[in-house]
Amino acid sequence: MKQIYSDIIQFRGSHYQFGYMQGKQLKDSYLVHNRNRQWKVRIPRFRIDMEETKAIFQQFDSAVWEELEGLRDGLDWPMERVLLEFGGYRLQLQRSGCSIFVGKDYMIRNYDYHPKTYDGRYVIYQPTDKGYATIGVSQRVTGRCDGMNEKGLALGYTFINRKRPGAGFVCHMVGRLILELCANVEEAVTLLKEMPHRGSFSYVLFDANSDVATIVETSPRGIEVRQGNTCTNHFEIMNKENKHHLVDSNKRLTVMNNQIDAELTGEKAFRMLNDSNQDLFSKQYRNWAGTIHTSAYFPNELAAWMALGGDTQPTVFDFEEWVGGKDFEMKQIKGEIDTDIPFLHMERADWFMN
Repeated sequence: MKQIYSDIIQFRGSHYQFGYMQGKQLKDSYLVHNRNRQWKVRIPRFRIDMEETKAIFQQFDSAVWEELEGLRDGLDWPMERVLLEFGGYRLQLQRSGCSIFVGKDYMIRNYDYHPKTYDGRYVIYQPTDKGYATIGVSQRVTGRCDGMNEKGLALGYTFINRKRPGAGFVCHMVGRLILELCANVEEAVTLLKEMPHRGSFSYVLFDANSDVATIVETSPRGIEVRQGNTCTNHFEIMNKENKHHLVDSNKRLTVMNNQIDAELTGEKAFRMLNDSNQDLFSKQYRNWAGTIHTSAYFPNELAAWMALGGDTQPTVFDFEEWVGGKDFEMKQIKGEIDTDIPFLHMERADWFMN
């Protein structure tokens, strides 16, 4: 078992200030040094146009571009490198797993991926320039792989495929933009229909007024909207986009669907996803599909739970109190993962090996 952690990052201020702080914090970190190392074996096959990227962020009235400028200055990097690492636009996508279950007043999500991709950063940010305060899990620093905002809008996503990518935002930046810019599910659906998408993902949306989740199937070739309580790694409407091998995705979906009528409490649903003997928690880390964290969001209470590894009691965050000005005293979330693969943020990761 490997002892792991996620740093709890709390910040109130402008996007530029936030980016600058993160740049200074990350400059000599394992996360940055390991990403430097990966380009020795993963040569980028594309160029990210700086003006195009700036224009697309400004088109959606987002201040994330200012955060990228702050990262540039804090890291002392050229902007082109910042965009390649953290821009969230036209980046290369990797496959992943993930399962999401939505109950009466909660959304719970298993994040299944590869340890060498994990930021190890749980971020709580309150902008003073524009955008809603958010709490959630960082991906590629500027993005969010799941989270909730001060209005009670919760979001998670699941990977579908990497076929025929388009010119658009990648999943984690889509998550960040939705959480900062949208007050409810309806606004999030509208934004998802307006923005360009790099890859094919399902976005699961849930707020305090929802009876079930709204699941938005997105690809560079189309968008469809449906309702449901469960989501794994295949589309139900745009099924021509699906991968050919869906056995595991269907298996996890069936496990969760069998529990919908049980009206599980948030605690029981969390155990269903996080306990390693419940058929949803995965140890397939070398296949880019091992469960790294289980997160939960409660829009009515503005509460968030987070656990690293399986068979773990979650760390509980009162986000409503934080939005009101009370910082969390905790500095890290700790857990255990049954793998010997290095984690990007806490040790040297050799990109020449799995």
